[in-house]
Amino acid sequence: MSRQQRAEIDAMVRQPRPEGPRSVEELRAGFRAMMAEMIVPAGIRTRTATLGDRPALLVEPAGTPTAGTILYFHGGSYVVGSPETAMSLTGNLVTRTGFRAFSLDYRLAPEHPFPAAIEDGLSAYRALLDSGEDPSAIAFAGDSAGGGLTAATCLAARGAGLPMPAAIVAFSPGLDMTRTGGSMDSKAGIDPFFTREGLEHTGAMYLAGQDPHQPMLSPAVRADLTGFPPMLLQAGTNEILLDDSTRMAARAREAGVDVILDVTADVPHVFQAFAGVLDEADEALERAALFLRQRIRSKGTAHTPDCLASLVRASETQV
Repeated sequence: MSRQQRAEIDAMVRQPRPEGPRSVEELRAGFRAMMAEMIVPAGIRTRTATLGDRPALLVEPAGTPTAGTILYFHGGSYVVGSPETAMSLTGNLVTRTGFRAFSLDYRLAPEHPFPAAIEDGLSAYRALLDSGEDPSAIAFAGDSAGGGLTAATCLAARGAGLPMPAAIVAFSPGLDMTRTGGSMDSKAGIDPFFTREGLEHTGAMYLAGQDPHQPMLSPAVRADLTGFPPMLLQAGTNEILLDDSTRMAARAREAGVDVILDVTADVPHVFQAFAGVLDEADEALERAALFLRQRIRSKGTAHTPDCLASLVRASETQV
């Protein structure tokens, strides 16, 4: 274990921040700046795409991809973030699995509150199915709020009569908008990123007056997970959202769902983004990649140009 690395990461993310609530513009600019410091792996290529009626970023390995698709939902409290801010995570999943990933640019609050993000997630999944992708070859993955979207999109898909994807991978997912987990208090001050007040500030933008006691807003305490695909939930002990994962795992077990709860000591929220500088981040991503490779099954060997033609636009960028 890299005790020194973990201490250095903790000190880095504890840099002083402005006091009081920040505007949406300030939150988005600060998040972009922070995530721009993360290491994006070499050996990937990106292209713009459309899933449903939303933009997405297609991330592929530089060589021929292995048949299989990751539908990725970026983090950012449903208020900030984009496919670009999640590139360290999607890039690492792509290089470690060989699968392609579509990172969805779903609508953000406060301009587009609940349930806009879930509607976009469902539309994107439907678009993949309509393009001919087999659900056994699709996995949902996401971090933070995007981790919550993996579960909410599954609930929406089940409600729409769509088949479940092959698997869910969620990094430090936000799964309880009621904020009733014990770690909300026990990890206060230990978490270098979040406070209850900060989460309530952005949460109010997404909720827009809605009752958080709804399955799609708080699946860790409200959702019936019957029929859900196998799940891998990864979290760190230094985050106030830790109990979102522990309670979701317990709820999944009660529903007969295969679930792995993977908790790493002394690391912060979405520590996997620090791949390349934190050993635990690389190790966690390797475990996530192994889980995805074991769960994704495809009848083909690679994606054909015709299959991608309706989703991918012409522009392409090498990374």
